[in-house]
Amino acid sequence: MKPNIEVVESSPQWRALPGIEKLARRGIEASLEMSGIRILDGAEVSVQLVDDSQIRALNAQWRGLDKPTNVLSFPASAPEKIAAAPMLGDIVMAFETAEREAAEEGKTLADHAAHLVVHGFLHLLGFDHQIAADANRMEALETRILAKLRIADPYALTVPLGANA
Repeated sequence: MKPNIEVVESSPQWRALPGIEKLARRGIEASLEMSGIRILDGAEVSVQLVDDSQIRALNAQWRGLDKPTNVLSFPASAPEKIAAAPMLGDIVMAFETAEREAAEEGKTLADHAAHLVVHGFLHLLGFDHQIAADANRMEALETRILAKLRIADPYALTVPLGANA
């Protein structure tokens, strides 16, 4: 039940965070373990490391919001079909937004990027935060996953993810 994770650096700005590929893999693997959701062995996940202009275009195209955001998730399967899905989907993260948020929130870029990967991957697994009860459940799971990765509770320090979206 191990995913096949591809990390693609589409923006050279991400080179400012050495080890981002390993960090993304650890975040996804911990999320999968802690979520309790079963997947096909080798199910594919893509992490795209982009800049603000690239994510702005995606955000405008897919969400109708003509502005950059920190992370977008593109699930490849409905939540009820995850266990049999050969592809889980894509996570797209923007460097400038992530870097700015980390600085504003007094976090390291590595810790914030790990949180964005976890958050994005949970969306691929079917978690959401549109309804308060679902948001509480998702945030609690994110906090447990990040604790496993030895990262402080991001919600104890700041506003919920997606508040700028």
